[in-house]
Amino acid sequence: MRILLVEDDKNLNFSLKYSLEQEKFDVDSCFDGEEALYYIEETPYDLILLDRMLPVRDGISVLKQLRKDGVNTPVILLTALGEVNDKITGLDCGADDYLVKPFDLQELCARIRTILRRPAQLSPLKALTFADLSFTSESLTLTGPTGACTLSRREGALLESFLRRPNQPLSRQQLLLKVWGPDSDVEEGNLDNYMYFLRRRLRSVGSRARLVTVRSVGYRLEE
Repeated sequence: MRILLVEDDKNLNFSLKYSLEQEKFDVDSCFDGEEALYYIEETPYDLILLDRMLPVRDGISVLKQLRKDGVNTPVILLTALGEVNDKITGLDCGADDYLVKPFDLQELCARIRTILRRPAQLSPLKALTFADLSFTSESLTLTGPTGACTLSRREGALLESFLRRPNQPLSRQQLLLKVWGPDSDVEEGNLDNYMYFLRRRLRSVGSRARLVTVRSVGYRLEE
């Protein structure tokens, strides 16, 4: 089970990470909300432990962004704010559980096990296909003739844009809007970097599909 721990108190972060790893959980950790979104974008987690009072971007803002982006990974909020209204706010924003500091490690582990025992959604996973490629957005799994790999969330969103419009040129602006959103100040060079990553992924699974540059427009997925 892979867990992301988001806690800005370094002593508590290191202590919790160590204790959870002793309980046989695989734990990544970070210290602020913006960093958390980056980790979640790059890696599929089974559970997120999210402090509410974080620097850069607070836990509630992170939680709202995740649910807005369609990330359904279970979240347990860890916070010193223990009033009923605080709990209601956290749960209404999409948290699966709410644990008030200070808490007992064994209680946290019991709550983690409870959430991880919940049955997965039974809706079938629908793969997008093109040529010799198959991509499942829920698991971010790309499959080709020679194997499979797991994409980052941003790589997945970019590939999905092409798979939904194969053989059609997509402008740079379309891709930036779709993958990074209208409010992002991302530079166009980031798109070029991710196109390089994605081309490398296609080669790694042995696909004959290619992402070609359309001069003065953008890119196109073709066979």
